[in-house]
Amino acid sequence: MNAPERLSLRDPYVRISVGVTVGMLLLTALVAFIVLPYAQREMEAASLWDVICRAAGLPFVGKPDTAQAPTVPTSQVVLTAATLAKPSPDSIGRGATLAQRCAMCHGPTGVSRADFPNLAGQYRAVIYKQLRDFRSGARVNAVMSPFAANLSEQDMVDLSAYYASLPRLPAYHPQQQQQPTRIVIYGAPTRGIAPCGACHGSLDNKPGSPWLEGQSAVYLKVQLEAFVSGHRRNDINAQMRNIARAMTPQEIDEAANYYASQPVETINAAE
Repeated sequence: MNAPERLSLRDPYVRISVGVTVGMLLLTALVAFIVLPYAQREMEAASLWDVICRAAGLPFVGKPDTAQAPTVPTSQVVLTAATLAKPSPDSIGRGATLAQRCAMCHGPTGVSRADFPNLAGQYRAVIYKQLRDFRSGARVNAVMSPFAANLSEQDMVDLSAYYASLPRLPAYHPQQQQQPTRIVIYGAPTRGIAPCGACHGSLDNKPGSPWLEGQSAVYLKVQLEAFVSGHRRNDINAQMRNIARAMTPQEIDEAANYYASQPVETINAAE
């Protein structure tokens, strides 16, 4: 009897090898096209065929009406020409009366000495947006959220008009830090970080971006860390969250300390 030919199905070793290979291929296809897609519940499919199509990168129908609203609201504020228009003197006057309730935290002249944000000279659109976000729940704070809940639309317009009319703290940096830090002036292009100064001052200002010169270093650092953790998420299109998450802790400290550097006599004079 002749020995079985090499690479012939009559050879038991060849049959075993082919069987093991086919079995592994089937198991791999089962895991890749069915098990793993079903395990990813964020995109539910309507049928087994949809699951296979999804795993293969092909379009599929999916379950109708399965989309759920986000559990955390995001900012719905839209800046318009009316939002950015010059306020009336009456609006500023009403805002000055309302601001008496804000003086404990933000200071009688809009300059805080307790690591709360300075509002004097802040852009009107910025203050208005943050008040709207506090009221809607897009931004949450134990103090500001209950306060903003009782504000009317006109109240928010008037408060933002008043604080924007006050003189802001002048930009100041110690002699050894005359030039902005690298993250402020250059950003980090390889990590998708635009220069802080391109939106927040020092270089330019983007409408809707807050003026940061003279803000508390503690406040700025807390806000950047809140963007990193996702606790603060009222930045439209997650712009600040993406930037803050790409920054190193050292860069967060440098940016906060740079914008916060103010002479003590200037802060006292503003009070």
